[in-house]
Amino acid sequence: MTGTWLVGGIVADGSGADPVAADVCVRDGVITAIGRAPSGAAVVDLGGMVLTPGLIDAHVHLGLSSPIRAQFGFRIPAAELAADIFAAAGQALDAGFTTVRDTGGIDGGVVGVIAKGKVRGPRVLSCGPVQCQTGGHGYYGAAWEPTELWEAHHVPGLCALSLMSGNADELRRNVRESFRRGAGFLKLCVTGGVVGGHDRLDDTQFTHEEIAVAVQEARARGTYVTVHAHNNAGIRNAVRAGVRCVEHGTAIDEPTARLMREHDVALVPTFAVVEQLTDAEGMDLDPRTRNRLHGVRRRMEAALEVSRAAGLRIGLGSDLIGPDQRRRGRELSLRAALESPMRALVSATSVNADILGLGGSVGMIRVGMRADLVAWRRDPLHDPAVFADPDMAALVFKDGLMMKGESR
Repeated sequence: MTGTWLVGGIVADGSGADPVAADVCVRDGVITAIGRAPSGAAVVDLGGMVLTPGLIDAHVHLGLSSPIRAQFGFRIPAAELAADIFAAAGQALDAGFTTVRDTGGIDGGVVGVIAKGKVRGPRVLSCGPVQCQTGGHGYYGAAWEPTELWEAHHVPGLCALSLMSGNADELRRNVRESFRRGAGFLKLCVTGGVVGGHDRLDDTQFTHEEIAVAVQEARARGTYVTVHAHNNAGIRNAVRAGVRCVEHGTAIDEPTARLMREHDVALVPTFAVVEQLTDAEGMDLDPRTRNRLHGVRRRMEAALEVSRAAGLRIGLGSDLIGPDQRRRGRELSLRAALESPMRALVSATSVNADILGLGGSVGMIRVGMRADLVAWRRDPLHDPAVFADPDMAALVFKDGLMMKGESR
């Protein structure tokens, strides 16, 4: 069989099965065989490295890759914003992430530039601008500035943080505008947030009827709505309105987890950003952010345990913001400490692929799947700190193309 064989590796296929020694054949961007390479085949020698599917980060903000306070204050030129966005995209790829779901901040041009290969980066799925209620989470304008000026800060084709809606009709218009710009799914903020300008974590935002409008528009296009949500009241509103995924889920309790399970709603916890934000000064954030963080990590851990017991699909997202997003794999290391390295890997591969609607093409090492693969210098299933070190990702393939490393 023609193609290139990756030989001499230990395959952890993303399903949760025990790793096995096997060779993997790649042809035209697809995995065409798994077994033993035939004599005389073109090979890449992995030399005993662990081969996993390309990692998937289900919660990224490439459009927030600059110093945050300066970016929110609109003090950074578009050229610098672009440079920072594209640097973060390359960093994701170098850390072993071949697919990311951008949950707010970039406009359609970024997705296109990376897809065309003009800039190094992973496969990007994007919601475009976040949908937020007037003055809600996702709005960072100055208190004195009229809200109607907010959209003037967008840079078309590059970055567009959020669109604000004051009622269901405005939300319908804004989600249709997001789809016009190329959004592949929708994200609504239905509670306050940690990095908030005008809200609190306990706030609920958007009514059931408003959320249902976004769900209706998404379903009309064969896609879904995910929601930024920390508290149970906001999560329950969103689940009953028909959303398919919850981001963060900090305070999920048993009744809310059961409701999510009944409606087949997935969860994407985000631990790395909590760790990142504890250095509020180093992150150039408003010092009040530190107060909002109090107890978030502990509650998120409890919510993860409750959600796992309820049988939810639990993905993985880093939610990193700011100019240094190199250690995106830290999310896997943190999750490995709470569950296991294998569970973290499965969440970051096959489960995330399922949540993103890509389960038939990426997320596992299987014949017929896209050849998104990472070869690790050390075994991350024995030492999950490996996931957090980009240098440990020796070879990274996206669609069968070697994006990082050199063949031997």
